[in-house]
Amino acid sequence: MTLAQLGLRAPGGRDPAITGLSLDSRTVKPGHLFAALPGSAVHGGEFIQYALRMQAAAILTDRQGAQIAAELLADWDGALVVAEDPRAAFASAAALWFRDQPDHVVAVTGTSGKTSVASFARQIWQALGHKAISLGTMGVEGDHQAKLAHTTPDPLTLHGVLADAVGAGVTHAAMEASSHGLDQRRLDGVRLEAGAFTNFSQDHLDYHADFDAYFAAKALLFNRVLEDGASAVINIDSPRGRQMADIAKDRGLALTTVGQGEQAMLRILGQRYDATGQDLRFSVMGQPYLVRLALIGGFQAENVLAAMGLALATGDAAEDILRVLPHLTTVRGRMQLAAQRENGAAVFVDYAHKPGAVTAALESLRPHVMGRIVCIIGAGGDRDRGKRPLMGQAARAHADQIIVTDDNPRTEDPALIRAAVMEGAGPEATEVADRAEAILRGVDALQPGDALLICGKGHETGQVVGQDVYPFDDAEQASVAVAALDGRI
Repeated sequence: MTLAQLGLRAPGGRDPAITGLSLDSRTVKPGHLFAALPGSAVHGGEFIQYALRMQAAAILTDRQGAQIAAELLADWDGALVVAEDPRAAFASAAALWFRDQPDHVVAVTGTSGKTSVASFARQIWQALGHKAISLGTMGVEGDHQAKLAHTTPDPLTLHGVLADAVGAGVTHAAMEASSHGLDQRRLDGVRLEAGAFTNFSQDHLDYHADFDAYFAAKALLFNRVLEDGASAVINIDSPRGRQMADIAKDRGLALTTVGQGEQAMLRILGQRYDATGQDLRFSVMGQPYLVRLALIGGFQAENVLAAMGLALATGDAAEDILRVLPHLTTVRGRMQLAAQRENGAAVFVDYAHKPGAVTAALESLRPHVMGRIVCIIGAGGDRDRGKRPLMGQAARAHADQIIVTDDNPRTEDPALIRAAVMEGAGPEATEVADRAEAILRGVDALQPGDALLICGKGHETGQVVGQDVYPFDDAEQASVAVAALDGRI
C-alpha cells in the first residue's frame, strides 16, 4: 500500500510504498510510516531522528514536529507529511491500512456506565447468536480476546484489534469511548453504526480545563465521529443528557432516548429490589414490560436499557432482546458480589472512583440492604485532586460507616490523599492506610443484613505505589477476609 492509498500526500509527489505503521519509534522498520504526534509531556517530533535511523519511508507530524527535526529532515529523501491535525490523519490512515471492521460497531461514552453498557450489548448480541466483542477498560472480551492498555486504545491498536476480530468471525463490537480517546481522535476512522451517552459528572479535570471542556469532549462522539444518519441512544434524565440529545438531533442522528421521564422512548416505570437483583418494569415505545434482572443497583436498569437501545439500532428485534435480558451478568468489579459472610452480610466491589459514581453506587445498593452499609473509599494519586473531598462527602451522605484508605497513590504522598478524602468524609470516618487491613476491618464490622461496598479499584489486580505495581485484588482480599473471620482458614 502506498502513502497516497493511506489518504496522505507529501510535497513533490513522493508516494513511497508503506510496509507498516508505527506510533513508537522503537517499532519502526524499513518502509514504515512513523507518526510523530504531539504528547502531553514530549512531542513525538523528538523521536523522528530514531525513526529515520530505522529507515522509515514516511513521517507524519505537525508543524511543531517538523520544526523539531528540521535539520535532519532537510537532507532526507523520504516523504514528510505535515498535517494540521496529525492525530486525525493517522487514525484515518490506520483504518485504511487494516480495512476490516465488524459489520456492526457501536460506541458508549459518559462518565460512568460505559463498561457495563458495552458488556451488556455484547452479552445481548451473543445470546442472540451473533459473534460479538466488547472493548474498553476490561480489555477485549467475548468471541475474541485481547489486552488493552487504555480504555480507548490508540488508532493503531484499535483498528488492529477490530481487524483481528473480523478474522475470528466477529460481526458485532461495542466499545467504550473515553473523553481522552475522543479528544485525541482515537475513534476516527471507525465505522460506527450507533453511539450511546450514559451520564455526566466530575472526572478527568486533571486533563480537561473544566466541566464544559469535559462535556465537549464527550459530545465529539455525536457531533463529529458518528456519521450522518447513524443512531444515538441517550439518557435524558439529566440536563447534560438533554443537551446531548439536542446535539444528536441537530446532527440528524436517529435518536432513541432512555430514562424515567415521560419523554423517554425506553422508559423505566418501576423497580423492585431484593438481595439478589431487581424486577424492572419498563416500556419500549409505550409498550410496558416486566423483566427480572440478576443485577444489583438501580443504575443497572439504565445501563441495560442503553444496551437494548444499541441492540435495536444494530437491527435486532425488541421481542428477541427482551427474551435474553434476564441472563445478563454484571461486569467484574461493577457492583460485583465478592463474598458473603455466614451471617448473611454481603461484600460488594465496585469501580466507583468519582463523586457521582460513589453516590450512584451507594444509592443503588441501599434498596437491596436491610441493615447498614459500610463503605471503603480512597482516591488515586496524580489525578483530579478536586474530587477527593467530594468523594468523601458522597460516602458520608449515603453510607452508615466509612473507612478511608489508600487507592492507587502513585507518586503522591498517600497520607495527603487520605486527608483530602477525610475532609469530606467527616470526623466519624475511620482512616486506615493499609487497604488489606481496611477491608478486613470493614468485613469484621458486618452484622446480619449489612453490606460492605469497597469502592475504587473494581476489576483492577494491582496497587500502584510510586512507579511500582503490587498485586492486589479487592474481590480476592474480601474473600480472604470473610474466610478468615468466619473461621474457614
